[in-house]
Amino acid sequence: MIDLNERFIEKRSFFNRLLFIYFFFAVLFLFLLFKTYSLQVSSYSDYELAALKNKTKEVLVQPVRGVIYDRNGNILVNNVPTYDLIIQPSKIKNLDDFIINISKIIELSDAEIENINKNFKRRATYNRELTIKKDLSKEEIAKFEVRSYQFKNAFIDVRYSRENKYPYLFSHALGYVGGVSNDKVLSILKNQDLKQSETTFKYSGGFIAGKTGLENIYDSALRGSFGKKLFEVDARGRLLKELSFEKPINGKSLFTHLDLNSQKKAFEQMNNRRGAVVALELKSGSIVTYLSTPSFNVNGLSNGMSSVEFEKLINDVDKPFFDRAGQGRYSPASTIKPAIALFGIKEKIVDWNFTLKDPGFFVLPEDQRIYRGWKKGGHGTIDMKGAIIESSNTFFFSLAYKADINNLISHLSEFGFGRNVCKDCFNPDSGLLPTPEWKMNNLNFGWFKGDTVNLGVGQGYMSATPVQLAYYSAFLAKKGNLQELSFVESDSISNTAFINNLSIDNSDWDQIHSSMIGVIEDPRGTAKRLKPLKSYVVAAKSGTVELVSTETKEDYKLVRQNIGNRDHAIIVAFGPMPDPEYAVSVVIENGESGGSVAGPVAIAVLNELINK
Repeated sequence: MIDLNERFIEKRSFFNRLLFIYFFFAVLFLFLLFKTYSLQVSSYSDYELAALKNKTKEVLVQPVRGVIYDRNGNILVNNVPTYDLIIQPSKIKNLDDFIINISKIIELSDAEIENINKNFKRRATYNRELTIKKDLSKEEIAKFEVRSYQFKNAFIDVRYSRENKYPYLFSHALGYVGGVSNDKVLSILKNQDLKQSETTFKYSGGFIAGKTGLENIYDSALRGSFGKKLFEVDARGRLLKELSFEKPINGKSLFTHLDLNSQKKAFEQMNNRRGAVVALELKSGSIVTYLSTPSFNVNGLSNGMSSVEFEKLINDVDKPFFDRAGQGRYSPASTIKPAIALFGIKEKIVDWNFTLKDPGFFVLPEDQRIYRGWKKGGHGTIDMKGAIIESSNTFFFSLAYKADINNLISHLSEFGFGRNVCKDCFNPDSGLLPTPEWKMNNLNFGWFKGDTVNLGVGQGYMSATPVQLAYYSAFLAKKGNLQELSFVESDSISNTAFINNLSIDNSDWDQIHSSMIGVIEDPRGTAKRLKPLKSYVVAAKSGTVELVSTETKEDYKLVRQNIGNRDHAIIVAFGPMPDPEYAVSVVIENGESGGSVAGPVAIAVLNELINK
């Protein structure tokens, strides 16, 4: 007997399943209609653009960096074209086999093979070219071209090398270029609204940027802007034809204030001794000479150097990478005395008629500590002009003792100490102009009157860089009317005019100039040996930076047996007087005598600039 209720349930179940199937296919059909409409109508333009992008490829074109000149139009840094052997690392599967095979045709040095192994993986990761041998000879080019079919992932092309024509002269001033990280590349391209992609390189080093010196400070202007080529490609990504080309904008040339001849003279005179020379043109505050020695070959860093050579430079005890001109800290020693004299005049502690009996030492009243001068027996009764000419420590110990330390620090800061005085120097040091707060925070000791006394002769905690000393020399020469120093007149870096709050009478400036002229011209002057080295009048102040304090000359003779303990030689100078055009500072580490050792270097540089 048929169960009607059961059949009804089966029919209802079948109908529900059939309804679900109809509904499913209806939804599927509507979805297909929607996608068809989207593909053919609403999103047609988007898909058309995407398809077009799939059949085209954008290739960036690297610009050529700007040339760097000195103030007379001499080329200092240029781009030198060479024929280089280049590989595409991302397409080479077995590097060892490739090196073995290519070496049969073109000889690769150990350093070149080391460079390939070092950079291959990174270049392959970012799909960049790698130059494996530079500056091929005609014979090497011919050998490769005949067998080029064997090396489909290698080719010869013109590439530029960044070449400093005087690599040891301007290593710290101009600096060098080098490869950049991928993040830096992305940042550079982002600034031009570009994305990283395959690039046609003009330089054998690929993406390069300024690492130090003016190459770094003015990198953006020197670099220029990347161009773009648009190619049609096939399904495999092979370039078929060029569709468009937006030319790169080559970098702007840089016209510096540097003077090639004075730089050569400074380099010659320093004779690879540790130290620095900085010379300025007073009219514009231009840096015309900027030398730190010993130096190094910047072309090796820009265009490739073996790890052995690099390690040798890194471990050199003379630290050739260290920019002594802008980063070396030295006590200003007796060169500070003209500034201290002006402080005494301004604060009415002394005047030009004030005299003091100099027995060769100063006794600190608080604890009877003795501060000795450099001349045994002292200078006798001496006025301020004589104290500058003969460099009487006792006179300036006594003057500083009467000074308020905060007022003195404020006064010295006007002369450029304790702050950056150069608008386009690379990573300059500000030196140290110590204050009681600084000493407490850093040494956990209070300020003693003896600290102020030491400051009066440029010793103690105070330190300055040769650039600051050159600024100080120029500031004295210009009677306080001086702006920030610069290598280049540039709109991209604003010029800062320091406000002079010294309120010093012109007659006092003239007296300072007269006193500094006496340092060389007066028979009593500490730098009188320099007088026959020039045909014009120079104002100067020499100094000797004590590294180890000694009580007697006999003690110093024992100390100086270790060259590293010998005093530094220092001098600041400007001329020709009475209307000075140039100022210079020279520091020679462990040179001992500012007048006899640093002085001839300063005069030689001034001779080159003034007698040009």
